[in-house]
Amino acid sequence: MAGALVGVAALGAAVGVFGERYALRRIRKAKDPHADERFGALPADETRTVRTDDGVELHVEVMGPPGRGKPINVVFVHGFCLNMGTWHFQRLALDSRVNPSVRDALGDIKLRLVFYDQPGHGRSDRRAANEYTLDQLAEDLHTVLEQVCPRGPLVLLGHSMGGMTLMALAERYPKLFADRVVGVGLLSTSAGHLDDVALGMPRFMTRLRKPLMPTIAGTLKSHPKLGELGRMSGTDLAYLMTRYYGFGSRSPSTALVEFTEQMIESTSMEVIAGYLGTLAEHDRSAALRVFERLETLIVCGNKDRITPVAHTKEMAEFLPAAELLQIPDGGHLTLLEHHERVNEHLVAFLARAAYAVS
Repeated sequence: MAGALVGVAALGAAVGVFGERYALRRIRKAKDPHADERFGALPADETRTVRTDDGVELHVEVMGPPGRGKPINVVFVHGFCLNMGTWHFQRLALDSRVNPSVRDALGDIKLRLVFYDQPGHGRSDRRAANEYTLDQLAEDLHTVLEQVCPRGPLVLLGHSMGGMTLMALAERYPKLFADRVVGVGLLSTSAGHLDDVALGMPRFMTRLRKPLMPTIAGTLKSHPKLGELGRMSGTDLAYLMTRYYGFGSRSPSTALVEFTEQMIESTSMEVIAGYLGTLAEHDRSAALRVFERLETLIVCGNKDRITPVAHTKEMAEFLPAAELLQIPDGGHLTLLEHHERVNEHLVAFLARAAYAVS
């Protein structure tokens, strides 16, 4: 997720949600359909460690046992401050052993699902200097593809910063997309100008945030303990902030919000600071042209405060043949919050991408 959950953004939005503390106790007591969900604990057929060129070890999990013919490799790339657990419901929906109905929808199509944690997130290493760029993330993804998916067609799915990683990969390796990639999914992401996003704050605060961001990032890098003190871990306000920036429904699942909060809190302040610069500088609208001849799915929630609908529509203008899915009451984590609808369109998208292979 973008820097909305860090420093200045948290302070600005707190004004709008602070009065909800009393109601929070009642909301958390409500019956939650996902209370028993095994977030972050799904089994894998294969667990691997991929080492990048600069020595970062990436945690990779693969679903799909060997000996299944020539499957389509579906690679999932998560967003900022999150980890592969963001794809929990997609992992369940696309595993035919867990969800037999996917066999009916995809027929003879075999899927090999590949998940990995981006550097500094989940169970992957940090970079030595805690400095990160989207170009580096594209190289990391390329290394994962080389080592885990050396052959066969590819479908690449990216959420938020993961979608930006796909754009950076397309910018650096357009031939890969011409030769092997058959489908691209861009979920709750942006082609650029994230430093102009209001994040739900008054516009004057956005204007202040832009010139202050380098100072904020530098302070968090050199004095991470100051940032950790301001994170409000486990408090009602931290819960409300996660709900406000991550979800669009009036009463989203408590379990989903808490799981998201846990992912964010597990990302160190040094790592968060190390990513802020590259996210603010991201501008890869031109790279979208690489996706023009591919089956493409673009998904957004109409209440996304981090990568707003306007950014999604701008991407769709570059890719007029893409399927554009706007989800009512969807926030930045629509793939969790409204997973059933996302998965329905995702399965249909994979079927179309597979048709391009045959």
